[in-house]
Amino acid sequence: MAKVLSVNISTETGTIKHPVPQAVFRQNYGIEGDAHAGDWHRQVSLLDQQSVEKMIARGATNLAPGIFAENITTEGIELYSLPLGTRLLVGPVELEVTQIGKECHAHCQIYQQVGMCIMPSEGIFTRVLQGGVVQAGDEVVVLPSARAAVITVSDKGAAGVREDKSGPALVEALQGHAQVVETVLIPDERAQIEAELVRLADSGKVDLILTTGGTGFAPRDVTPEATANVIERLAPGITEAMRAESAKITPHAQLSRAIAGIRGRTLIINLPGSPKAAVENLRVFLPALPHAVETLRGEAYECGSREPEHAPHPRS
Repeated sequence: MAKVLSVNISTETGTIKHPVPQAVFRQNYGIEGDAHAGDWHRQVSLLDQQSVEKMIARGATNLAPGIFAENITTEGIELYSLPLGTRLLVGPVELEVTQIGKECHAHCQIYQQVGMCIMPSEGIFTRVLQGGVVQAGDEVVVLPSARAAVITVSDKGAAGVREDKSGPALVEALQGHAQVVETVLIPDERAQIEAELVRLADSGKVDLILTTGGTGFAPRDVTPEATANVIERLAPGITEAMRAESAKITPHAQLSRAIAGIRGRTLIINLPGSPKAAVENLRVFLPALPHAVETLRGEAYECGSREPEHAPHPRS
């Protein structure tokens, strides 16, 4: 289990941070009382103990927590290998990774000792998505980056005469790939389907919406039409790949009218109503999910660094 070894703050930038028993993290701000808090992308910094031990192996001494100006010293997690956009749950606090390492403008005491410093290459920087209080010993958990919603479209399910098995099957299949923030069960009513798609996509809270049901030839199967009416750009390659894989299992795959498309920064994908078929089709797409979300969010980064191209001016 990865955990917090120490929480560290400083009242001035460019100075060593010192451990505190606990600290209050504020959403979109950082740590109360810390000099690096504010409305920018590097609100909270983290460094793992394994990185500190690399410096010890090179001869650095007296490496107390916070000496690299990290706000959180962790144990048991290779922080610098996390992709940008990764969400971390640190105790009750949710952080988003915004930068890996940073240019060292002024060589610190550690650099002068051993000729290098680990923070510029292996320290990470985050912003606070959800506030709370953090202290030593709190668990550190990597959350799936993508946020998803699942909509089951079924007259019988919405009426309570049939158990919805497809929605829960998709939620289970998304574990480890996306956080499911909402599930919805509605009838095969085009206007209602459109309204839910618009509500979820325009909320800014989801990257992916999966619908299950209403993609066949039956008169009440109107999910593709509802989807087509609200998306702004088609993503035909997704459903083409799904139908191609499904065709290896059943000739009925060619009867699917499912479509996929983009509204704003949200991807919407229609899936079959059968739990088995819905999960099989989703699994075709899952390997492409991380890159799809990254590009939809507009997270473009320079090849030579892992800092946002349009990041706010860095603080010292």
